[in-house]
Amino acid sequence: MFDTRPADVDESLQPGETPGMYVLRLADSKARACAIAAPSWPGRDRAGTGACADSAQADLTILAADTAVVDGEAILGKPKDPAEAVKMLQKLRGHSHQVLTGIAVLRLSDGALVTDLCSTDVPMRAYCDDEIDAYVASGDPLDKAGAYAIQNPGFHPVESLSGCYASVMGLPLCHLTRSLRKLDIAPTADIPAECQSTLDYACPIFSAVLRGEMVG
Repeated sequence: MFDTRPADVDESLQPGETPGMYVLRLADSKARACAIAAPSWPGRDRAGTGACADSAQADLTILAADTAVVDGEAILGKPKDPAEAVKMLQKLRGHSHQVLTGIAVLRLSDGALVTDLCSTDVPMRAYCDDEIDAYVASGDPLDKAGAYAIQNPGFHPVESLSGCYASVMGLPLCHLTRSLRKLDIAPTADIPAECQSTLDYACPIFSAVLRGEMVG
């Protein structure tokens, strides 16, 4: 079983911080913030001992992630309004940018923490202004970093992809799998097969990622 919880952390970019450092710091901070809050979650002991109400929660593991859209030197967050969404999409079209996702997996029983970073080159197609206007009018870009969702079937913003599709959506599942393995947690499902089937995408890098190679 899993549950989702918000994590209130400072997302300001720190001086000298690269995009990779930024998303890893936020993922780490989110995981630690949730760990601090965990004793007050329903089903956990409220006495502050960290003891769990049942064995299923005794090995509670926290997963946190943060994703950034990076175009040149700029880190693009969520647009504040439709006008900014239009500007972001105009800026991104017709060339490649990077999507970086940092993940942090924290095991509460002993405080063990594993982090990983996935970087994906994303080549955007040369969509026209009318397509941008229609997409922004749909409302979909307004809660997306970089003002787009790669999986949107109507807008279909990406020309082609040779990296981790799941990371562009926000969670690189093979990077997560190898992180879990470092904590001796073995997923019961065939993660690469399930991911590719669900996303209808033949991932060219999953084997290398699971071997521990620094790709993607």
